[in-house]
Amino acid sequence: MDVKIREVFESVGSFFTGDDHIPWCDRDIIHGCEREVAEAAEGDSEELKRDSIMRLSWALVHSKQQEDVQRGIAMLEASLANSSSPLQQREKIYLLAVGYYRSGEYSRSRQLVDQCLEIAPDWRQALVLKKTLEDRIAKDGVIGIGITATAVGLIAGGIAAAFARKK
Repeated sequence: MDVKIREVFESVGSFFTGDDHIPWCDRDIIHGCEREVAEAAEGDSEELKRDSIMRLSWALVHSKQQEDVQRGIAMLEASLANSSSPLQQREKIYLLAVGYYRSGEYSRSRQLVDQCLEIAPDWRQALVLKKTLEDRIAKDGVIGIGITATAVGLIAGGIAAAFARKK
């Protein structure tokens, strides 16, 4: 019985806190990736440059700072046309989807996740992101309905109170 009660409380708590299964990245990791990109830019290896930019893009879209997320989105969009393989393109599209999810643009994120799943239908990360998006959209809808119902209730209560005073 206690387990059931705990599960209910955890479920309600995660509903309001918006827990998801997408990792976060902190500033230290981003700074390390930026140093790595600067060092790779001095070298001759295009593959090293490309890989370090991908790691930086990953770190940026997983950041808690919106300016980092936007920077990651811009980097990925700029490099998307230069993807040499379907695997690279899939990775960039997925990271863009994460970035748009983190910035609250759920419909754009969903479009990108669907693109990923067209390339690789069984890709677990994309499937998890899609489920997270669907949960977030449903949660936002429930909250919106709750706010609307509360507003309507308050207005109706105010009107009823006004009529009661006049009588």
